[in-house]
Amino acid sequence: MSTPRTPIPWRSKAAVAALAAALLAGPGIAQATPQATPQTAPAAQAQVSAAATITWTLERAGNPTEDQRTAYDLITKAMNAAVARYNNLSDLGKTITVRYDPGVPTADGNINGTIRFGNRSYMNERTALHEIAHTIGVGTSSGWSRLGGSGTWTGGQATALVRQFDGAGAKISTGGGHFWPYGLNYDNEFSNTAADRHVQIVAAMVRDGL
Repeated sequence: MSTPRTPIPWRSKAAVAALAAALLAGPGIAQATPQATPQTAPAAQAQVSAAATITWTLERAGNPTEDQRTAYDLITKAMNAAVARYNNLSDLGKTITVRYDPGVPTADGNINGTIRFGNRSYMNERTALHEIAHTIGVGTSSGWSRLGGSGTWTGGQATALVRQFDGAGAKISTGGGHFWPYGLNYDNEFSNTAADRHVQIVAAMVRDGL
């Protein structure tokens, strides 16, 4: 088992202040931390780059309907919150393309870097964090199959981290392409503490070989 490492710290007081400012501006949405009003790029796309290495692009219709505009606003707030949290608590990198697809019953994320949101009730930060994890490899990579295929995550760093959080007997359970605790699989699992720990565990899984 690898030597336990401490969770990645907040990078600076300035980073904390920047995140707080981003999260407290603008109206709130269900289960998501409020976000600043997104910048809209010219033409049919909006590009958002956070402070570190995860960036995302929302694909927009050239002449969106009212339904699409509402969905775009909710998705943008959710993704801004989730990307800010990942970029302040990890050094993970990913370029993500986000789509609104009403035919998707909930939301889904793929290791190819795409996330689709369908149902309005899933357009929140909890879902965005969860789907970003799928784009990074949770439930979608060969490392996931190797380290999480037994029903328990066997990587040393993520295991050591969950034991720091929950005690010496804690473990990360896996199944159906998901993990728990801190997998943020349902809205009732969301809190700021759980969201922070989710990011830290995903980063530790990557160090384990995800």
